[in-house]
Amino acid sequence: MAETVADVMTSHPATVEADQPVSVAAALMRDNDLGAVIVNDNGRIHGIITDRDITVRVVAWDKPPQTPVREAYTPSVEAVGPDTSIDQAVRLMRSHAVRRLPVVEDGRAVGIVSLGDLARARDPHSALADISAAEGNR
Repeated sequence: MAETVADVMTSHPATVEADQPVSVAAALMRDNDLGAVIVNDNGRIHGIITDRDITVRVVAWDKPPQTPVREAYTPSVEAVGPDTSIDQAVRLMRSHAVRRLPVVEDGRAVGIVSLGDLARARDPHSALADISAAEGNR
C-alpha cells in the first residue's frame, strides 16, 4: 500500500521557464493531457501554471499568447518532498485548497501529486479515484 508521495506521484513533471510564453505552457498541457505545468526560474521551482490561470489571467484579459508565463502563473505554491506521507499531503491540500502539489528535492521539481493520485491511493474504489483514473483526467 502506498505510504508516501513518492509512491503515487507523477515523476518527471512538465515544466516551463517563467520567461517563456504562455503558449508554450498551453502546448505542454495539450500535448501531455495536463491541467498544470510547473514553472521554473533558472531551473528552480518558482510556482505552477494551470489551465485556469491561462484562461483567467491571459485569455479573459485579451492578452496575447506571447504573454510571459510569469504574468499568469501562481507563485509561492505549496510543495512537498517525496518522503511526505500521503496523509500529510492530503492535509496540506485541504488546508490550502489546492488540487496539485509539486514534489521537490533541492529546489527542483522531481514530480507532481494530484488530488486524484491521492484519492486512488487512499480509496481506489471511490468515485473520485474512478474519475481520476479515466483517460484524459490529469
